[in-house]
Amino acid sequence: MTTQRPEVMITRPFYPASMEWLEREYTTYRLFEAPDRDAMLREVGSRIQAIAGGGAVDAALFGALPALRLVAYVGVGYEQVDVASAVQRGIVVTNTPGVLNDAVADLALSLLLAAERRIVTADAFVRAGEWPAGGFPFTRHLGDLTLGIVGLGRIGLEVAHRAEAFGMTIAYHNRNPRSGVAYAYHSDLLGLAQASDILLCVVPGGSETRHLVTEDVLRALGPTGTFVNIARGSVVDEAALVRCLQEGALGAAALDVFDREPAVPQELFALDNVVLTPHIGSATHSTRKAMGDLAVQNVLALLGGRPLLSPVAECAALTPR
Repeated sequence: MTTQRPEVMITRPFYPASMEWLEREYTTYRLFEAPDRDAMLREVGSRIQAIAGGGAVDAALFGALPALRLVAYVGVGYEQVDVASAVQRGIVVTNTPGVLNDAVADLALSLLLAAERRIVTADAFVRAGEWPAGGFPFTRHLGDLTLGIVGLGRIGLEVAHRAEAFGMTIAYHNRNPRSGVAYAYHSDLLGLAQASDILLCVVPGGSETRHLVTEDVLRALGPTGTFVNIARGSVVDEAALVRCLQEGALGAAALDVFDREPAVPQELFALDNVVLTPHIGSATHSTRKAMGDLAVQNVLALLGGRPLLSPVAECAALTPR
């Protein structure tokens, strides 16, 4: 007698080896490849017990998947998931925290160094043949600078440890002081910006943090200050950021994330005091595989009747239906 395998839907592609693992274990449907998304949902939606991947996961999708028990989200930030609707329907949401801390922290330091030592501009200087005509302008020594971290969570702490190795002074802003750290705490973000040479954002995205970094904060950082964003593009007022850079009210910026990515404000392309990367904070082979594997492990746990590995905070007390 043949027992039908559980059915799982993949909303967005993730690391290939991890996807292949999931597809070996279950009957899967790649929603992101469906020529007619609605037709696929009508055909198989009533049998789907779990979804894995990323992208927008909303109440409409939940309505098309009445047997859904789990959203195994591939990513640490899950603001694109309608968690309130999930909880209301008894659907547990998991994410992939922890496994990407090192890679994102490494990129944060890379961006910080690139901006402060003007690595990209120096490379262009050499390639353009300008070196024989004179030396490159001096830059700042990291050990002389204060790094203000907006969001001293797991990734923020990893960044702080790396920055300390360069001799930097660390300060931070959270909703509340973090126990067990000796860094200077600022309850007010504006105060942190005034006290910092470099301001780094590591907070989650979503409505609660939208435009957390205002024009006043950027101007408080000042004409020699540097703004680094590895969080979400939405956490900064992007129009104000462009304006401050153009006016010289802010010294430099290094950005891995953008408010409407992959669209990037065209005005930034003309500025040589800006470093831009295409949201690659966790984009290493080992990190993306670890993220994908954790999502698959959550699916395996749910469908195998075992405890989930990484439910999000809102679902920590929720028993999967």
